[in-house]
Amino acid sequence: MLENISPVMLSSLSEPVKFAATTWIIVFKGSGRADINLVTHEITAPVLVSVKSTQIMQPSYFSPDFNATVIVMSKRFSENLFLNSSPFAAMSSRHPVVDIPADTLPDFEEFISSTRSIMSDTSNPYGSQALLYNMLLFIHRSCYKCYEPFKDEIVSRQGRMSDQFLTLVQQNFRKERFLDFYASKLEVTPKHLSRTIKKQTGFTAVEWIERYVILEAKVLLKSSNLNIQQIADDLNFPSQSFFGKYFKKITGLSPKEFRNS
Repeated sequence: MLENISPVMLSSLSEPVKFAATTWIIVFKGSGRADINLVTHEITAPVLVSVKSTQIMQPSYFSPDFNATVIVMSKRFSENLFLNSSPFAAMSSRHPVVDIPADTLPDFEEFISSTRSIMSDTSNPYGSQALLYNMLLFIHRSCYKCYEPFKDEIVSRQGRMSDQFLTLVQQNFRKERFLDFYASKLEVTPKHLSRTIKKQTGFTAVEWIERYVILEAKVLLKSSNLNIQQIADDLNFPSQSFFGKYFKKITGLSPKEFRNS
């Protein structure tokens, strides 16, 4: 848990960042703007931002008075919360940025205080269990209120298809870049899938696949020590040359030019 995160501390985050663990960003003051998995979100305090493991976030703006607390959960810890099987998981996936109701804000402050107290008590042999139960209590007693506006949300058939498609793309874009694969998985024709995704999101299905590939490539170029050939291999391109042409066609820069920019 990191408290009092200011815009100065975040000023270096100009490139996409891939999260290795589920992360909560509790914004108490200020405002900002960030893309989470290629969707732009406006952030105005008080607000809860939930970024899941493997998701990519690219901040574009933070106000001078921005102040937040960041809580990072290990894979094992987040799995022990048993949230993946609850409606809470689906709502937080569809709505990664939610307002914190004014009457719930003191509960968030108390939760951070109690979490800080548990973590600082290094003599407690049951500290990890205390942290787990403290968070479970907080989620089911207070945090759920942030998602109350969406509890009766009705998702259309087309909306569900878009959600399923984007989940499939996130899971498979490294190996599958052709629309036929995704249409087959969703049991629709490629034409119907592309038309539905365009209507629901403003981008075609192929554009979404390209955006995920390029976003991952940008993360690897900026935040890893892999050379360009290794990145091409990681993204299952037949050659470094093919990867370079693909990247430049979409971004206007070669992978080397982007890395050095």
